[in-house]
Amino acid sequence: MKLESYWLDTAPIASFGDDAAVQGRVDVAVIGGGFTGLSAALALARRGASVALLDAGRIGGGASGRNGGQVNTGVAQDFGALIGQLGLERARRCYLAYASAVDTVERLIHEESIDCDYLASGKLKLASKPHHYEHLAKTADLIYREVDQNIELIDGVRIGEEVQSDRFYGGLLQRHGGQMHMGKFAVGLAQAARRHGATLYEHAPVSAIVKQSGGGYRVASARGELTATNVLIATGPSKHGPFSWYRRRIAPIGSFIIVTEPLGADVVARLFPNRRAYTTTRLMHNYFRLTADDRLVFGGRARFTASEQPSDEKSGRILQRNLVELFPELARTRIDYCWGGLVDMTADRLPRAGQHDGLYFSMGYSGHGTQMSTHMGQVMADVIGGRDDANPWRDFAWPAIPGHTGKPWFLPIVGTYYRIKDVFY
Repeated sequence: MKLESYWLDTAPIASFGDDAAVQGRVDVAVIGGGFTGLSAALALARRGASVALLDAGRIGGGASGRNGGQVNTGVAQDFGALIGQLGLERARRCYLAYASAVDTVERLIHEESIDCDYLASGKLKLASKPHHYEHLAKTADLIYREVDQNIELIDGVRIGEEVQSDRFYGGLLQRHGGQMHMGKFAVGLAQAARRHGATLYEHAPVSAIVKQSGGGYRVASARGELTATNVLIATGPSKHGPFSWYRRRIAPIGSFIIVTEPLGADVVARLFPNRRAYTTTRLMHNYFRLTADDRLVFGGRARFTASEQPSDEKSGRILQRNLVELFPELARTRIDYCWGGLVDMTADRLPRAGQHDGLYFSMGYSGHGTQMSTHMGQVMADVIGGRDDANPWRDFAWPAIPGHTGKPWFLPIVGTYYRIKDVFY
């Protein structure tokens, strides 16, 4: 079993980072080489701006290359609860932002001819308990009436046509969405950004961003310095760099994933005939999907801890037990990959984007970042160009998490709370 991301291990080998020292002057410096940064660099370069992107490690090697590979519409929270929190119009705007984000991913794949195994098969939310299905039914009615008619409620009798497991009592299918190979998509975005003129630097952790008296910013990195008229912070939960203001507003929660050996066409056809992106309704939920070569990607917040190899391996064993509970016939299936990553969770599980101290930023995708990060890269290019109204998160306040100084000391407490609550939920 490899303790590394399947997406990164099987991505095309590509050299798109610039080997020269970081230097010169650019219109925009983008800090962070995940989907937000790559998408922004691509959009800005396509408009003729000079762009330099700096990443502390491998481009696409953070959350963008370590997630479950789903591209889903719909908000992270229960839609009804979000209406109660924000009001109908703002909640509808949030939902539609995620629908637009799926469109953005699909558009970029088409425009830049990115080969990333994209499959538009939708997301199926699976009810883990009978009363979860009752709640899904109410949610489906609300979503259908207020914001999205491209959904279907599937009852307990028909759920076997979607997924062969006796652990589910129905589900909510949101058809607008899909899945893709994260590593291939990251490489495709990076190659497209370079093709349009952006410069990409790997292994260039930023140590300082200093406002210049004459305007613009000096950006210092381990590989040199440059000056930029504007700076976009797209680091997510990264521990690197002078970004404590952002870290105090994000809880970096570990999410863990295992990938099986190829299951075989007959097993796939029986267990997952429609090849959806799946997620369960438990608080300590699982999410899963198939790869193009018929492996099962199976993830979840197995343990509330940071990601590192010993922790990843322990979490992988928990996930394997969860997998077998849902699909007993896979008990003898070999696990080929196991890894973890950090989710940049905000207190309300909604993204944040805008400006702080003159620097542009976009992050806090809270486990639903594949599509939204890609979308917000495009949006932030518009915002930097003067279109602040393009930002769907522009009027969301972002206070620091009380007692949080950047190190998530509270995660074990939160994990215990969720595990206990999940028993009764």
